[in-house]
Amino acid sequence: MTPVSGPKILGIDVLMVATALAGMATFAVLLAIYAATTVRDPMAKRVKALNERREQLKAGIVVSTSKRRKRITNTSEAADRFRNILSSLKMLQDEQVEKAQIKLMQAGFRSKDLAFVVIFARFILPLVIGTTMIVGVYLLDWFSDYSSLKRYGIVAGSLIGSYKAPDVFLKNKVQKRTNAIRKGLPDALDLLVICAEAGLTVDAAFSRVSKELGKAYPELGDEFALTSIELGFLTDRRSAFENLAMRIDLEAIRGVVTTMIQTEKYGTPLASALRVLSAEFRNERMMRAEEKAARLPAIMTVPLILFILPVLFIVILGPAACSIQDNLMS
Repeated sequence: MTPVSGPKILGIDVLMVATALAGMATFAVLLAIYAATTVRDPMAKRVKALNERREQLKAGIVVSTSKRRKRITNTSEAADRFRNILSSLKMLQDEQVEKAQIKLMQAGFRSKDLAFVVIFARFILPLVIGTTMIVGVYLLDWFSDYSSLKRYGIVAGSLIGSYKAPDVFLKNKVQKRTNAIRKGLPDALDLLVICAEAGLTVDAAFSRVSKELGKAYPELGDEFALTSIELGFLTDRRSAFENLAMRIDLEAIRGVVTTMIQTEKYGTPLASALRVLSAEFRNERMMRAEEKAARLPAIMTVPLILFILPVLFIVILGPAACSIQDNLMS
């Protein structure tokens, strides 16, 4: 039996397209149901990490940079092995390790030992992937139909891409986390103003704001909770504010930290300064929204040409094309 073909518009089988769209819609519905039924608490892991940080501060580990805590987890044991390998190869530099640790903190990874994993990945990924591509392209004759220039570009691109992959991953994580923190910062400053006017201390205000904003903005709640813990345990409160500015790659946070340090040093009113900062950040957020809205017509031009206009032509010209085809066949 020959398969029955459905009606066609401009040579496209309507039943086939409808079946594909129905399958995609069913998959989207199932994915939405799965996402709705597997919602997890965004603060569960962060609360655990904050408790570990509190215990570290109680033990006095923060003030010592030469002594490391005991490696009792698999991650730290792997980091020790990577550090030993890098040290034996004389590839470990203090400045490089410090930069990697700062990037990890900005990306939300609390373990400083992961810096050795990142540095080791920069070394091993080009070695493994680059060697594989060189052997495959020049010895196993992969991409034999390509020109020599294209094959060289594939090898060079794989080497450069594998070397930059850890940095690109960290940069992407830092960017996403920074954007999430930027969205909740004006609301956090408003709550800090309310807490300051209510008579709460700075560390109590940070703790209260972290609890109130933990559900809506888990990244910002995590950072404020950690700052509250450090304000309660560190001997120098300025260090706690500077750590907050170091963990978040955001100019607005540095402005808040500067304001906090000045109020701690000179005794200026905290509520009025935070209220001014909150108004500035809200105006800045509104300006960014207006800028995105102004760019929208230019951005929508390409999707309009590629997706909307062809569908519009099919809807308008489809019946006419069908009637013309029927008249020609009759």
